[in-house]
Amino acid sequence: LRLLIFDGLEKIEIAFLTKAIYQYAISNGAHWHENQNLYTNKDRFIRDLNKLYEEVDRSNETFIKHYKKVYSQPPNPPAWMSLEVASLGLLSKLFQNLKMSPEKKNIANQFGLAHPHILESWMHAFAHLRNICAHHGRIWNRRLTTTPKIPTNTLFEFLENKAIYPNKIYAILSCITYILHIISPGNTFNIRLKELMQSCSLIDEK
Repeated sequence: LRLLIFDGLEKIEIAFLTKAIYQYAISNGAHWHENQNLYTNKDRFIRDLNKLYEEVDRSNETFIKHYKKVYSQPPNPPAWMSLEVASLGLLSKLFQNLKMSPEKKNIANQFGLAHPHILESWMHAFAHLRNICAHHGRIWNRRLTTTPKIPTNTLFEFLENKAIYPNKIYAILSCITYILHIISPGNTFNIRLKELMQSCSLIDEK
């Protein structure tokens, strides 16, 4: 189950990063992520940006080393390099702190969600789940402490029954499935999940 979740979240992370960088770079330039005016909370902005460049400085990626070797100005790489090495958790924090804007709304819409606040909660929940997987934590029948908001309406078909527990794995797996159907049509996440559940002796546990 961990490997299946990792695979799905990796696709979502790449799509999220790509859409965010593209939308904001068009309107605000290559270093938009450093523009304090785009963010709601100044203290959070400074803290998250410092964390980002700690991750950039630790990175062994060839493109980061090349930038530092060739360029002295601007001192830090553009968004499509810097954010590439950021963790999903940090990306979700940066996104949440961005002011409400046409760019932010457009990103949420591209993920089939009517409001950015829903996408913010989903990205936080995805980052939390990924951390659990990375530390070999138990996934099945676990009560999650960071939960996705269950939207009352979505741009595409989501869940018929929304009376579910948002802190249980079913909710977040449904969110993963929903986004994968949008960004990766024809993906086999659902098929592999059903096959895994059928082979699991815990399938009847509530």
